[in-house]
Amino acid sequence: MAKVEATVEELVCMIERGELRLPEMQRRYVWRSTRVRDLLDSLYRGYPSGAILLWETDEKEVPLQDMAVKQSDNPYASTRLLLDGQQRLTSLAAVIRGKLVTVGGRKRPIELLFNLEHPDELSVVTEVYEGGSDDENGDEGIEDEADSTEDELQERFNRMTFVVATKKLARLPHWVNVSEVFKEDNDALFLKQAGVETLEDPNYKRYADRLARLRAIRKYSYRMDVLERSLSYDEVTEIFVRVNSLGAKLRSSDLALAQITAKWRNSLKDFQTFQQDCNRTGFALDLGSVHLRSLVAFATGQSRFLTVGGLSLDALQVGWKESRRGMEFALNFMRSNAKIESPALLASPFILITVAYYGHKRDYSLSPDESEQLRRWVLLVNAKGRYSRGSSETILDQDLAILREGKGTNELTERLRQQVGNLQVTPQELEGRNQRSALFKTMFLAFRAAGAKDWRSNLAIAINHKGTQHKLQFHHIFPKAVLKGIYSVREADDIANLCFISGKTNQQIKDKSPQTYFPDLIKKVGTEPFMAQCIPTDTNLLDPEAYKAFLVERRKQIAIRLNEFLQDAH
Repeated sequence: MAKVEATVEELVCMIERGELRLPEMQRRYVWRSTRVRDLLDSLYRGYPSGAILLWETDEKEVPLQDMAVKQSDNPYASTRLLLDGQQRLTSLAAVIRGKLVTVGGRKRPIELLFNLEHPDELSVVTEVYEGGSDDENGDEGIEDEADSTEDELQERFNRMTFVVATKKLARLPHWVNVSEVFKEDNDALFLKQAGVETLEDPNYKRYADRLARLRAIRKYSYRMDVLERSLSYDEVTEIFVRVNSLGAKLRSSDLALAQITAKWRNSLKDFQTFQQDCNRTGFALDLGSVHLRSLVAFATGQSRFLTVGGLSLDALQVGWKESRRGMEFALNFMRSNAKIESPALLASPFILITVAYYGHKRDYSLSPDESEQLRRWVLLVNAKGRYSRGSSETILDQDLAILREGKGTNELTERLRQQVGNLQVTPQELEGRNQRSALFKTMFLAFRAAGAKDWRSNLAIAINHKGTQHKLQFHHIFPKAVLKGIYSVREADDIANLCFISGKTNQQIKDKSPQTYFPDLIKKVGTEPFMAQCIPTDTNLLDPEAYKAFLVERRKQIAIRLNEFLQDAH
């Protein structure tokens, strides 16, 4: 194995020329913008950033996939395949050239800002902006309301060297667009923007040095380990799996994808096409952890990826064909029967695999009673978070085994009862829960079924409203600012303090106490919108001093509503 070095600029040029390609075995580009921000920060400081693993080959039939940034056709006889370093190099190519990247089927820019006034010392700062997710698809659902004041956010930004761009920060004089700095070697524009007009300005040298240091990232040198040409594609796949297994760099689903595509050449496009079809129906699901796991479940009757290496090509192809049919049934069942139209409302996407397998074992011919029992099971499992407790793979395999043996929802429900005990929701079960609880998603479903509407627009609550002012958010009935200094953050985030309203309504309420904003709303819309979300309107419970009593009362009402929603489901 040869060891050579190449600068970031050289590697970016190799990508642009098409000299560096992506083999089918690789996972797709998934980095969130904050990960790119942190990579730039590390390179800016000269920190180690790992090695790049390549395979240079003359093979003509090596299956490839498109990189997330645009490339030219390869003009060379041989091809260099990128086995490790894709996320880093794709990010750098996008930022340095200011190009769009394809993430989850959508093209978007990676827009970062550089702080000319950054502190000299390294500041470890909690992420204050999420540009996406490290999954292949973002999870669109119920948004959080802002947790920090503008002053607190600005103070955190000022301690950072790089941030994900916002319109407000981009207008400030000492924040400059990173891609623009890489495109332009003349500092004049950026210095003028920062208010530096002359060489005598005390900030001239400091800012110019920092801009030069930023551009020097292009000269950062990566070590490249290059595998021998004599290796076969199967051998390289094995190396790829071993390297990433030992380094724990990739998920088990990513390694399974490498093994599957090595055995079944050019299958990735088929997987991605089906994934995009599901995306268009509202179910943006991870290719590896959902679709490939479903393939394995249909091929073997269990969900673990350990057996993938031993599956024949025929078994993979038959498993995928049946898995697609099963997933189509599951998604239709979720939308039409369970009224769950997005994975954002699922405690775990593993529920889909079980439903898909259930339909498959019954040849997609269900009686009205079987269909209703399956619907009840879905809602119960979702509320209780079955696949979020303990080892989710083990639990999924238990349910698949029940169905493999020809049993049905009665046995599935009994297994759930053994796991969680009481299938009723109790007020005590709600205590201490927050928006990450499975019950939070069921709360939304129950409130929506009860006719809950936004307090301002009177639109029925939904997770797919268009427009920022109508986009659904979860609102702290007692805003955090009102509770600050009296109750802990955990107490403020209690599930019984959360409800669902639009972003515009949330913005208008802002940091007002319910004893202040409730009376005007009740005068305008009555108490029915509050009752639909189990919110007590007794004035004695709306004072911050009565917050804990408010939580106790609302938990009782929520538990009653949830059990009504789930009635007949046990």
